[in-house]
Amino acid sequence: MVEGAPAGSGAGEQGALFPDASAPDELVGYRGPAACQIAGITYRQLDYWARTELVAPSIRSAQGSGSQRLYSFKDLLVLKVVKRLLDTGVSLHNIRVAVEHLRRRGVADLARITLFSDGTTVYECTSPEEVVDLLQGGQGVFGIAVSGAMREISGTIHEFQAERADGLELEPQGGDELTQRRQARRTG
Repeated sequence: MVEGAPAGSGAGEQGALFPDASAPDELVGYRGPAACQIAGITYRQLDYWARTELVAPSIRSAQGSGSQRLYSFKDLLVLKVVKRLLDTGVSLHNIRVAVEHLRRRGVADLARITLFSDGTTVYECTSPEEVVDLLQGGQGVFGIAVSGAMREISGTIHEFQAERADGLELEPQGGDELTQRRQARRTG
């Protein structure tokens, strides 16, 4: 992994990723089936990755038969990145190394990262200079902008039922006009 200091982006980028200018609540999560749909993976992949601790749910793990795992926004983001790395042919060993680096970061830090790979090694770039240095090496690489995956998740996550780990009720989402009308019709 290429290490480097985060460059340039700040509150403006955070606001663009999360329109209400706040990072996702760390106690709000999504159950396995929703996590699969959001990340674009199968339930079998999700279950295997949780059992092998590639991407374990950070809010609530399964505690025996019938219990539900609960995945945070950051977990969903890591799931999506893992899926993209697998799709491009990166080995599971190298993906595990990349995931360890991603786990150490906060959600805002992840928005500043672009992962590059030459098919065998995964590199973390946080500045344009690091990208140029990597590309000057001459090997073919592909990139995954973590902020792009974050925007995709932020755009679709509201379509899925979330729950709080502490059992408190979630505040109703503002949503669009149609969603508000449906909610009003349901509540009377």
